[in-house]
Amino acid sequence: MEWLVATMIGLLIGCGICLLLRSRSFPVVLGLLLLSYGVNLFVFAAGGLHVDQPPLIASGPPYADPLPQALVLTAIVIGFAMTAFVLMLALRALSELGSDRVDERQGDEES
Repeated sequence: MEWLVATMIGLLIGCGICLLLRSRSFPVVLGLLLLSYGVNLFVFAAGGLHVDQPPLIASGPPYADPLPQALVLTAIVIGFAMTAFVLMLALRALSELGSDRVDERQGDEES
């Protein structure tokens, strides 16, 4: 199971970085989203992969560490807020400039 999680982390982060390097705003938003999912999965896996163990401390020792889960839940909320902000910023830039290129300024001609 560890190799599958490691592969998914690498795939998500690789695709996220590839999309972040595009010049259009929608792929940049998707790249940020994939990158945040990859980082969340990395933080979750850093706490150890436990199967069929509750995250709460019960009467016995077989429990998962609740700290990575709390960190990932917080990161998911922050990621949604950041995605909404970047999406609104991209829509504003599209309405002001008439283009969704991230490196274009007002008055520049399209290439």
